[in-house]
Amino acid sequence: MKGVGRWLVLAVLATLGLQLYFVLHIAALAVVNPGSTAFQRSEAWAQLRDKQAIRWRQAWVPYDQISDHLKRAVIASEDADFIHHGGVEWEAIEKARLRNAQAEERAARKLAASSKKTPASATPVPNPKVVGGSTITQQLAKNLFLSGERTLLRKGQELVLTFALEQLLSKRRIMEIYLNSVEWGDGVFGAEAAAQHYFRKPAARLTPGEAARLAVMLPRPKYFEKLPQSGYLANRSATIAARMGQVAVP
Repeated sequence: MKGVGRWLVLAVLATLGLQLYFVLHIAALAVVNPGSTAFQRSEAWAQLRDKQAIRWRQAWVPYDQISDHLKRAVIASEDADFIHHGGVEWEAIEKARLRNAQAEERAARKLAASSKKTPASATPVPNPKVVGGSTITQQLAKNLFLSGERTLLRKGQELVLTFALEQLLSKRRIMEIYLNSVEWGDGVFGAEAAAQHYFRKPAARLTPGEAARLAVMLPRPKYFEKLPQSGYLANRSATIAARMGQVAVP
């Protein structure tokens, strides 16, 4: 029993040490720009694993050199209450959980119906689309520090990091880091690289329409990069552009 107790103590100390590391790292982000994020590094490793040349376009620009149109568009599209919440929107998480449960149920029914058909006529049933309820701060916490796996432990760590970001950094700084590091295509990271890649101009000169289009790409940037003429992308961009005038930025 003593041996088990020692291991438990060591596990607790290791967990506390990890949390202290995260807190110190986040505190430093108030004045130091991150060199890379966990997500960016995982993408680079995936390319190396597949024996591909590393694609990584990123150019950090100060907050004031990113168009306010893009800030408004991203908030309107990703996190309408960003200015006011404390990092987590519990109602949005619950709604996302319910939608995902319903999607899984529909997929299960389709699979059951498909299994009754003969092999020749049966068609594969796609995995249900997972809907997220994450705020911008949660997305930043995940991208900066965590893997892409979906487990309760990882989600719990994400919440701890989210609260630390909200306590130690201003909303303005959170948005600055997010916009400079988020993925906007295959190897395209940050607003400046995205503006140059898609519109051949700096992020400071993005128009409302261009900003709305970039914001709508965020949940699936690689997908929309390959489908620039997508009807959904055009329609959703128009909706976001119409909302932008009502959005306040930090």
